[in-house]
Amino acid sequence: MPTDSTTRPGKLSLVVYSGDFDKVHYALAMAAAAAAIGMPATLFFTMGACRALLPPGPTGEPAWQDMPVSEGEGEGEGGARDGAYRERGVAGFEELLESCAELGVRFIVCEMGLRAMDMERQGLRGDVPIEAAGIVTFLNDASADGSVVFV
Repeated sequence: MPTDSTTRPGKLSLVVYSGDFDKVHYALAMAAAAAAIGMPATLFFTMGACRALLPPGPTGEPAWQDMPVSEGEGEGEGGARDGAYRERGVAGFEELLESCAELGVRFIVCEMGLRAMDMERQGLRGDVPIEAAGIVTFLNDASADGSVVFV
């Protein structure tokens, strides 16, 4: 079946809920791929996934490196998994974040999710265009001819 604007969603809206490295990594990959083919994409980070948007720590290590990997995906943390991915030719977490930003993916962090995780908008990365908003904003951003995916 041919893929064109009549057979694919008009927009990709991702609710990034999981705090697992590999799931957030895949959400970034999906958003970057959508944007690369001209499909608008929005990433709505909430709950555990908000940690993926924390700035690097005092030693310069990205905060996402300490995120766990999901059950069944092996032992370790995000930093080790990211290195293994890159060795296999898979885009790394930082590369995907940068690609999403450069390709115009909309980053929204859920105000409720921030409160639930005892985080503040001011404490997030400054190098990614993140806006703080609520569920209503995310739903208004979604498209009637788009897809909403929960990760």
